[in-house]
Amino acid sequence: MELKKKNKVGLFFGSFNPIHFGHLCIANYFSEYTDLKEIWFVVSPQNPLKPKSSLLADYHRLELVRLAINDFPKFNVSDIEFKLSKPSYTIHTLVYLSEKYPNKDFVLIIGSDNLDTFSKWKNYEQILLNYQLYVYPRPGFTTSQWLDNEKVQLVEAPLMQISSTFIRKALKEKKDIPFFIPDKAYQYIKEMHFYEK
Repeated sequence: MELKKKNKVGLFFGSFNPIHFGHLCIANYFSEYTDLKEIWFVVSPQNPLKPKSSLLADYHRLELVRLAINDFPKFNVSDIEFKLSKPSYTIHTLVYLSEKYPNKDFVLIIGSDNLDTFSKWKNYEQILLNYQLYVYPRPGFTTSQWLDNEKVQLVEAPLMQISSTFIRKALKEKKDIPFFIPDKAYQYIKEMHFYEK
Protein backbone atom coordinates (compact mmCIF):
# COMPACT_ATOMS: atom_id res chain seq x y z
CA MET A 1 0.00 0.00 0.00
CA GLU A 2 1.35 3.39 -1.01
CA LEU A 3 1.83 5.88 1.82
CA LYS A 4 -0.04 9.14 1.34
CA LYS A 5 2.40 12.02 0.88
CA LYS A 6 2.15 14.64 3.61
CA ASN A 7 1.14 18.17 2.68
CA LYS A 8 4.08 20.54 3.11
CA VAL A 9 3.15 23.60 5.13
CA GLY A 10 5.44 26.59 5.59
CA LEU A 11 5.28 28.20 9.03
CA PHE A 12 5.99 31.91 8.80
CA PHE A 13 6.50 33.10 12.39
CA GLY A 14 6.43 36.75 13.30
CA SER A 15 5.06 39.43 15.53
CA PHE A 16 3.59 41.07 12.37
CA ASN A 17 3.61 44.40 14.17
CA PRO A 18 2.06 45.25 11.72
CA ILE A 19 1.86 42.92 8.72
CA HIS A 20 2.89 44.61 5.45
CA PHE A 21 3.42 43.82 1.78
CA GLY A 22 6.99 42.67 2.45
CA HIS A 23 5.64 39.74 4.50
CA LEU A 24 3.03 38.96 1.86
CA CYS A 25 5.52 39.08 -1.03
CA ILE A 26 7.78 36.58 0.75
CA ALA A 27 4.86 34.26 1.57
CA ASN A 28 3.56 34.55 -2.00
CA TYR A 29 7.00 33.69 -3.38
CA PHE A 30 7.32 30.62 -1.15
CA SER A 31 3.83 29.41 -2.06
CA GLU A 32 4.53 29.67 -5.81
CA TYR A 33 8.25 28.88 -6.16
CA THR A 34 8.77 26.08 -3.61
CA ASP A 35 7.06 22.78 -2.82
CA LEU A 36 5.02 24.34 0.01
CA LYS A 37 1.26 23.84 -0.45
CA GLU A 38 0.20 26.26 2.28
CA ILE A 39 1.69 29.11 4.27
CA TRP A 40 0.58 29.60 7.87
CA PHE A 41 1.27 33.00 9.42
CA VAL A 42 2.00 32.16 13.07
CA VAL A 43 1.45 35.33 15.07
CA SER A 44 3.85 35.36 18.01
CA PRO A 45 2.65 36.86 21.29
CA GLN A 46 6.13 37.37 22.66
CA ASN A 47 9.53 36.79 21.12
CA PRO A 48 11.98 35.94 23.94
CA LEU A 49 14.65 37.97 22.12
CA LYS A 50 12.52 41.13 21.68
CA PRO A 51 11.11 43.61 24.20
CA LYS A 52 7.33 43.27 24.58
CA SER A 53 6.58 46.95 25.15
CA SER A 54 6.47 47.91 21.45
CA LEU A 55 3.93 45.20 20.57
CA LEU A 56 0.36 45.96 19.58
CA ALA A 57 -2.11 43.74 21.47
CA ASP A 58 -2.06 40.11 20.29
CA TYR A 59 -5.65 40.00 19.03
CA HIS A 60 -5.19 43.22 17.00
CA ARG A 61 -2.11 41.86 15.24
CA LEU A 62 -3.95 38.59 14.59
CA GLU A 63 -6.89 40.52 13.11
CA LEU A 64 -4.55 42.58 10.91
CA VAL A 65 -3.03 39.37 9.48
CA ARG A 66 -6.50 37.89 8.98
CA LEU A 67 -7.65 41.00 7.10
CA ALA A 68 -4.47 41.03 4.99
CA ILE A 69 -4.59 37.38 3.84
CA ASN A 70 -8.34 36.70 3.75
CA ASP A 71 -8.57 36.51 -0.04
CA PHE A 72 -5.68 34.07 -0.51
CA PRO A 73 -6.68 30.38 -0.21
CA LYS A 74 -3.05 29.18 0.22
CA PHE A 75 -2.59 31.42 3.28
CA ASN A 76 -3.80 30.78 6.84
CA VAL A 77 -3.34 32.63 10.12
CA SER A 78 -2.61 30.78 13.36
CA ASP A 79 -2.99 31.97 16.94
CA ILE A 80 -1.53 28.71 18.29
CA GLU A 81 1.22 30.51 20.23
CA PHE A 82 -1.38 32.53 22.16
CA LYS A 83 -2.51 29.26 23.74
CA LEU A 84 0.92 27.83 24.57
CA SER A 85 2.99 28.79 27.60
CA LYS A 86 4.92 32.08 27.49
CA PRO A 87 7.42 33.03 26.36
CA SER A 88 6.82 31.26 23.07
CA TYR A 89 9.58 29.03 21.79
CA THR A 90 9.54 27.77 18.23
CA ILE A 91 10.40 24.20 19.23
CA HIS A 92 7.31 23.96 21.48
CA THR A 93 5.07 25.24 18.69
CA LEU A 94 6.57 22.86 16.11
CA VAL A 95 6.14 19.82 18.36
CA TYR A 96 2.57 20.80 19.23
CA LEU A 97 1.56 21.37 15.59
CA SER A 98 3.24 18.15 14.42
CA GLU A 99 1.25 16.18 16.99
CA LYS A 100 -2.02 17.99 16.22
CA TYR A 101 -1.68 17.72 12.42
CA PRO A 102 0.12 14.42 11.70
CA ASN A 103 -0.84 14.62 8.01
CA LYS A 104 1.19 17.80 7.53
CA ASP A 105 4.92 18.19 7.08
CA PHE A 106 5.90 21.50 8.67
CA VAL A 107 8.75 23.62 7.32
CA LEU A 108 10.13 26.68 9.09
CA ILE A 109 10.34 29.85 6.97
CA ILE A 110 12.89 32.31 8.39
CA GLY A 111 14.92 35.27 7.24
CA SER A 112 18.69 35.12 7.04
CA ASP A 113 18.79 37.68 9.89
CA ASN A 114 17.12 35.09 12.17
CA LEU A 115 19.40 32.34 10.89
CA ASP A 116 22.36 34.39 12.11
CA THR A 117 21.10 33.97 15.69
CA PHE A 118 19.65 30.48 15.21
CA SER A 119 22.16 28.86 17.57
CA LYS A 120 20.65 30.96 20.42
CA TRP A 121 17.21 29.44 19.88
CA LYS A 122 15.92 26.99 22.46
CA ASN A 123 16.66 23.39 21.35
CA TYR A 124 17.81 24.53 17.91
CA GLU A 125 19.55 21.16 17.38
CA GLN A 126 16.21 19.40 17.78
CA ILE A 127 14.60 21.78 15.27
CA LEU A 128 17.33 20.98 12.72
CA LEU A 129 16.99 17.28 13.39
CA ASN A 130 13.24 17.14 12.76
CA TYR A 131 12.35 20.05 10.49
CA GLN A 132 13.52 21.75 7.32
CA LEU A 133 14.39 25.44 7.28
CA TYR A 134 13.61 27.50 4.18
CA VAL A 135 15.57 30.73 4.41
CA TYR A 136 14.89 33.97 2.55
CA PRO A 137 17.59 36.65 2.17
CA ARG A 138 17.55 39.77 4.32
CA PRO A 139 19.68 42.86 3.57
CA GLY A 140 23.11 42.70 5.19
CA PHE A 141 22.90 39.16 6.57
CA THR A 142 24.89 36.16 5.38
CA THR A 143 23.99 32.58 6.16
CA SER A 144 27.07 30.67 4.99
CA GLN A 145 27.69 28.88 8.31
CA TRP A 146 24.38 26.98 8.00
CA LEU A 147 24.19 26.30 4.29
CA ASP A 148 26.19 23.07 4.56
CA ASN A 149 23.34 21.55 6.56
CA GLU A 150 21.01 19.48 4.38
CA LYS A 151 17.98 20.67 6.39
CA VAL A 152 18.69 24.33 5.55
CA GLN A 153 17.68 25.56 2.10
CA LEU A 154 18.30 29.10 0.88
CA VAL A 155 15.41 30.28 -1.30
CA GLU A 156 16.31 33.21 -3.52
CA ALA A 157 13.17 35.21 -2.79
CA PRO A 158 13.22 38.91 -3.72
CA LEU A 159 15.07 41.06 -1.18
CA MET A 160 12.54 43.00 0.91
CA GLN A 161 13.65 46.28 2.43
CA ILE A 162 10.28 47.13 4.03
CA SER A 163 10.16 46.54 7.78
CA SER A 164 7.49 46.81 10.45
CA THR A 165 9.78 49.29 12.25
CA PHE A 166 9.65 51.56 9.18
CA ILE A 167 5.83 51.21 9.01
CA ARG A 168 5.38 52.08 12.70
CA LYS A 169 7.67 55.11 12.38
CA ALA A 170 5.83 56.34 9.27
CA LEU A 171 2.44 56.01 10.97
CA LYS A 172 3.71 57.83 14.06
CA GLU A 173 4.90 60.64 11.75
CA LYS A 174 1.36 60.78 10.24
CA LYS A 175 2.56 59.62 6.81
CA ASP A 176 -0.08 58.23 4.44
CA ILE A 177 1.31 54.85 3.33
CA PRO A 178 -1.54 52.85 1.71
CA PHE A 179 0.82 51.08 -0.72
CA PHE A 180 2.85 49.44 2.06
CA ILE A 181 0.01 47.64 3.87
CA PRO A 182 -2.89 45.59 2.42
CA ASP A 183 -5.99 47.80 2.14
CA LYS A 184 -8.28 46.13 4.72
CA ALA A 185 -5.48 45.98 7.29
CA TYR A 186 -4.53 49.61 6.57
CA GLN A 187 -8.13 50.78 7.05
CA TYR A 188 -8.28 48.93 10.40
CA ILE A 189 -5.02 50.58 11.53
CA LYS A 190 -6.35 54.03 10.57
CA GLU A 191 -9.75 53.50 12.22
CA MET A 192 -8.14 52.28 15.44
CA HIS A 193 -5.38 54.95 15.37
CA PHE A 194 -2.71 52.29 15.90
CA TYR A 195 0.97 53.29 16.09
CA GLU A 196 0.15 57.01 16.12
CA LYS A 197 1.70 57.66 19.54
